[in-house]
Amino acid sequence: MTEADTTTDSAQGAGPAEAAGSAEAALGYEQARDELIDVVRRLEAGGATLEESLALWERGEELARICGRWLEGARARLDAALAEEEGAAEDGEEGEGEPR
Repeated sequence: MTEADTTTDSAQGAGPAEAAGSAEAALGYEQARDELIDVVRRLEAGGATLEESLALWERGEELARICGRWLEGARARLDAALAEEEGAAEDGEEGEGEPR
């Protein structure tokens, strides 16, 4: 997804920017996911101090929330598209015999 897509998605309510309102929420799904993967790898590798580990964990939690908001927005868009498609199909059934 490009930044232009991210902006479009956020404007349509699919992005996390509306709910979170922070600069961090401006991250796209792929950016947040990739950073989250990096955070998890760093935590699993060990070697960080307790303070560093806590900071990484907190960052991971925030990134997971951002990803979750993106996924919720995507699900809402899919549900809306499917509902629209079902509505169009039902309209078509009512007018059987009419050309589409």
